[in-house]
Amino acid sequence: MENVALQLYSIKEFTSEDFLGTLKKVAEIGYNGVEFAGYFGTSAAQLKTALDEYGLRAAGSHIGMPDLVKRLEEMIEYSLVIGSPYIICPGLPEEFRENADSYKRAAEIFDRIGERCKEQGLRFGYHNHGFEFQKHDGLTGLELLASNTRPEHMFLELDTYWAEYAGFSAADWIESFKDRCRILHIKDMKSEQNKRNTEIGSGILDFKAITAAGKRSGVEWYTVEQEEYEIPQLESIETSLTFLRQIL
Repeated sequence: MENVALQLYSIKEFTSEDFLGTLKKVAEIGYNGVEFAGYFGTSAAQLKTALDEYGLRAAGSHIGMPDLVKRLEEMIEYSLVIGSPYIICPGLPEEFRENADSYKRAAEIFDRIGERCKEQGLRFGYHNHGFEFQKHDGLTGLELLASNTRPEHMFLELDTYWAEYAGFSAADWIESFKDRCRILHIKDMKSEQNKRNTEIGSGILDFKAITAAGKRSGVEWYTVEQEEYEIPQLESIETSLTFLRQIL
């Protein structure tokens, strides 16, 4: 069975109020793992105990660039304790995405971060939004990051919604970066006219093609992320999981 995780930013209102209790709810809904967007003051040992108790696996942590630069060793140690194999940058500050040179500067930083993560047995990745599909000197920002980092130092966590939002085929990008795509952020889009994020299977993205490309590329986690809701949040993430399980 394929690994399906939830990016906990999806239910940030719950995690900010009761972090560990929310993890239990996510496990009860049926997810295999969770991808973190903050730890809410929880010690690594306490979080590891909760994950083991609930039968959840740590499927990575989103850590912003300032903390990656200033607190990398601390972030690595936390990931090792909770058994999370991935540290992921969730996006670039504006000064690193203005032109090709700024993307190359970001890539140089990422390559060093990825090298240190690799030395400690972890893997470093980058999560895209829509702006990385803008071209600079003939290449998209995502291509600039990939071409200026070593594959063993940075993988791509491709966000399907943002790829399609920018006018590209998520499945095609998975194929293009198949040596780099280790995690997919599974997000749907309501329609071409209404590009709001919606429950997986309720929109227009071809997730049969996307997950097939993911399997061919050796994707390790299919991670649900939801940012806009028309139904209660916990019901939403369960709806998305049910659909994703059916096609996986």
